[in-house]
Amino acid sequence: MAVQSECKSFQQIGSHVVALIVIIVLAVLLAVAFWAAFNGLVKKRNRTQEAWSQIDVELKRRHDLIPNLVSTVKGYAEHEQSTFESVTQARANAVAAGATGDPAHIAPAENALSGALRSLFAVAENYPQLRAVESFLQLQETLTATEDKIEYARRYYNTSARDYNTALQTFPRNLIARPLGFSAVAFFAADEDDRGVPQVDFSGSGPGGPGPAASGPPPA
Repeated sequence: MAVQSECKSFQQIGSHVVALIVIIVLAVLLAVAFWAAFNGLVKKRNRTQEAWSQIDVELKRRHDLIPNLVSTVKGYAEHEQSTFESVTQARANAVAAGATGDPAHIAPAENALSGALRSLFAVAENYPQLRAVESFLQLQETLTATEDKIEYARRYYNTSARDYNTALQTFPRNLIARPLGFSAVAFFAADEDDRGVPQVDFSGSGPGGPGPAASGPPPA
């Protein structure tokens, strides 16, 4: 009887040890899974924030260029006051929206600014004298380059935001995302008609020739 009792005791101890090992292994696996999921979310969030910072830099450069552009065009088209006021107001709205840091608010304001800039360049087309103004041509070239950079940064940001939002919604990350303070981000959407600044071509206009023609916005 004593031998049987000792055997049962060893069996119980053995089963307890096995159960403890299983619990430890499961705990380690859960900890590793939690660590991997958390680090993955952090990396995707950081990449999204970095991508947004690139957009923010280019948008601020765009805002800084506009006053000089308006001032240059105004010198040759003073009576187009409503257009200048529209661009100035659109810029102010875009700057105010940018202060929120929310793409959902910034995108509409920037799209409205793009539309106002299109109107400004349409006005510029009616003044061939501007073809000889080097400052205007430089501003136009710089603004166009900035628009291209914004479009590239926008695509990169939206791709990063898509990957990050998808990670938040997939199992098992969705179990830890909200409790740990991770939240979805908005996409930076651009209107198809307002993605670029119209290109003004002065090459075909002479002193007495027809006004310059616009080639339209650059391809997205």
